[in-house]
Formats: sequence, C-alpha cells, structure tokens
Amino acid sequence: MKSPQPQAAGFFLFRSEAFSPGRSFMSKAFTRETDSDADDELPEPAVLPTGVNYITRAGYDRLRTELMALIDDERPRIVEIVHWAASNGDRSENGDYLYGKKRLREIDRRIRFLTRRLEVAEVVDCSQHHGGDQVFFGATVTYADDEGRETTVTILGVDEADSSRGEISWVSPVARALLKARVGDLVRLVVPGGSQELEILSVSYPAPGG
Repeated sequence: MKSPQPQAAGFFLFRSEAFSPGRSFMSKAFTRETDSDADDELPEPAVLPTGVNYITRAGYDRLRTELMALIDDERPRIVEIVHWAASNGDRSENGDYLYGKKRLREIDRRIRFLTRRLEVAEVVDCSQHHGGDQVFFGATVTYADDEGRETTVTILGVDEADSSRGEISWVSPVARALLKARVGDLVRLVVPGGSQELEILSVSYPAPGG
C-alpha cells in the first residue's frame, strides 16, 4: 500500500491494490448454469456520477467480504441446488430450479457490481483530518437550518452511506453544500422551490487508529 497522497479536494487517499477476487474468478464464478444466455442479461450497474469511488477502509472491507462470500459460499450452494433440481424432471414447473436460476442471476449481477466498484475504489484515510474544523470526506457534521433545527450527518462513500444511521453520500446535495466549509460558516443548500442556509456547528473525524 502506498503512502497517502494529499488531494486538492482535501482527501487523503490510499490507492487500493489492484483488486482481484482470485481463484480464476471470471471463469469460475460466471460459468453458465442456466438454459439461456438471454436469461442472464440484466441491466449493468449505474456509472458513478463522478467516475471516482471514494470509500472508507471499513466500507471497502465490507464490500470485499460480501463479494468473497458470494463467490466462495452462496453461489456454489445455489449452483448445487440448480443442478439437483434440474435432474428432477420438467424444469418449467420445478420451483427449486426456477428459484435457483433467478437467484443465480441476482448473485451474478451483485458480483459484477461489487467487482467494478472495488476495482475503482479510492480508500480515504479520514483520520488525517482528526482535530480539524473543515468539512471533508469522512466528516461527521452538525449543522442548523434556517429554523434552528440541528442535524448531524456523516459524509461517506456512495456504496456505504446508510441514511438510517445518519450517513449521506459525498455526492449528495447536502454533502456538496457542506464540503470544504468550516465551523461557523454559513452555506447555501438549494432545495426544490428555493434554498436554505445552513450553519456549520461542529465537525469531527475518527481518531487515527480508531
């Protein structure tokens, strides 16, 4: 892993290693297990809006763990089910066979999605900004809107942000309004029908080694 390189946008990046799931992935994972190639034709994952996939180390590790579990565990298990079900006669009325075929398509689509995301991932060391008061990727920000209502969000990657935990993608409108602002700054967020003024109340980052 290379040393972190400071970026103009305030990110500190660890260039992710050339990603490879290993074990002859492309030939092994995508061996056809269904009757028709057309059945496996599913929409490709959406292109990242910026062409760059910033992500935390924890987020990267979660995606990679999911990918390897799909390749090593779930897909082989479903393939076995499909093979067993296919040997039981009429496939058109075979629920196990039809379900297995559908699940294989879902797994393969998810494998393609995760592989492409991980290949372009830029792992960000958010702790480099620990103690700072400016908003960059990985910041947890508390802000107040025009009516004094306070909201706390953490700015994370497109593939790891979970709104139920108060996390937002760094390409979201709120994050774009907050990025590079400092504690005490007023920023303008454009919303349908007008705009809002947000005041930055606090900014924090994970501690190094945390």
